[in-house]
Amino acid sequence: MKFPDDLDPSLVERLVNSGGGELAIKMGIEYLELSASHSVATMPVEGNRQVVGILHGGAHVVLGESLGSLSAAIHAGRDRIAMGIEVNASHSRAVSSGIVTATCDAISLGRTLATHEIVIRDDQGRRLSTVRITNFLRDK
Repeated sequence: MKFPDDLDPSLVERLVNSGGGELAIKMGIEYLELSASHSVATMPVEGNRQVVGILHGGAHVVLGESLGSLSAAIHAGRDRIAMGIEVNASHSRAVSSGIVTATCDAISLGRTLATHEIVIRDDQGRRLSTVRITNFLRDK
């Protein structure tokens, strides 16, 4: 996993030791890059499909929210936490196999709010969904 050089070592340790959280582990999410402004993660389609055999829309949201929340937590910094207050998703295309890749980019990084847009693509680079999350940043 790639982190910015100036990231709080305790946050790095927590991320590495937790695998990004219990749900992220169950979903098979793998974080490749993490920073406040740009992050990347992957997730397998297999094991995350709905009954008709396509990637579950909720899995898109879990991937997007997980990545956006970690990016917001990095922006919040030491002794502060990020709490999601709004998330939405628009699904553009279905996928039934392979690995999806989520790219998270900051829209706004403020003192009390951080908003990120996460684009999820299939193995061929086609956009599957767009997730937007806003996190409230506060002291612990």
